[in-house]
Amino acid sequence: MDPVRLELTERLARDLGVFDAPNLTEVSPEIAEDTALAAVHTEEYICAVHAASESGTASLEHGLGTEDTPVFEGIHTGAARIAGGTLHLAQSLVAGTAVRGVNFAGGMHHAGIAKAGGFCVYNDAALAIQHLLDTGTRKVVYIDVDAHHGDGTQEIFYSDPRVMTISVHQSGTTLYPGTGFPNEIGAGPADGTAVNISLPPGTGDAGFLRAFHAIIPQVVRTFEPEVIVSQHGCDSHADDPLSDLQLSIEGQRQLALDIGHLAEELTENRWIATGGGGYSIHQVVPRAWAHLTAVAAGSPIPLNTAVPGSWREYVRNTYEVNAPEQMHDDAELWWRTWELGYDPEDAVDRAVIQTRKEIFPLHGLDPWFD
Repeated sequence: MDPVRLELTERLARDLGVFDAPNLTEVSPEIAEDTALAAVHTEEYICAVHAASESGTASLEHGLGTEDTPVFEGIHTGAARIAGGTLHLAQSLVAGTAVRGVNFAGGMHHAGIAKAGGFCVYNDAALAIQHLLDTGTRKVVYIDVDAHHGDGTQEIFYSDPRVMTISVHQSGTTLYPGTGFPNEIGAGPADGTAVNISLPPGTGDAGFLRAFHAIIPQVVRTFEPEVIVSQHGCDSHADDPLSDLQLSIEGQRQLALDIGHLAEELTENRWIATGGGGYSIHQVVPRAWAHLTAVAAGSPIPLNTAVPGSWREYVRNTYEVNAPEQMHDDAELWWRTWELGYDPEDAVDRAVIQTRKEIFPLHGLDPWFD
């Protein structure tokens, strides 16, 4: 979670001219007030974060002071500013001053109602979703393509039929946080609104995109959302040290395009995108999120674009790292559609059919053919 990845993303997007688009406005986020954070987190938890921030007080019952979420001075301020950024995007959609927004510092999807986890303190995407609901939005779909399951966001809305949480991730049997299995489908009136696609280690572009297209467009269309909120952790990349997935920059860019297309089709373009995980700080994260920002802005960066020499020189001089020369990985982007048939010998197909069997009948869909 080194903030260097945010600096390098901002600098790369700027050097590529992404921020020069006439339809794009840059906003400096405010620090979210405690009253705003309390829309999705308990007051006791917020007080525990303040104590950790001001005096270094750990609170293991709240996940603060653990190996993956250590406490440090200013932890509240940093986390609340991230939350404030994504909340501002939701406020802008409600006000009609924007239809799309990106906060690549956001995507803190492991933060639950009263517990931090996985480097995440305040759940900014959940805060944005709750604001949308509280101001009249009828339904919101949350789509999470991080390598890790979006457990905190799922927990917050697990019983709320107005929110569908979808997570495509490496199986919890092999990766933190150990959740996100197909039988986690929501509770009570929200049955069928938690959708989990649990993929085997080693899944690459072809498998991930096959799984995405075999499930997500179908259930999103039946749910009929008014806004899409997405989380684009790029730790699914083959070079990332914290997961065992094998996606490329091309695959991650395609996922952003696919989610954007769903927003065009179903929500009159209303879409909030966040970052998330991503620990190949110099090689992957800046390129993945510069592509995400450009896609959301409506001007995708062509894959054959060269990485600006000014940016590569800055990375080399500042961090003594040789950065990539191209905005792609030279990957061959291809996947089989579900219509070509189910292969019981394929681990990805077995994961897909498990989710389709759990979820599709609850939405009037046939798990084998729709």
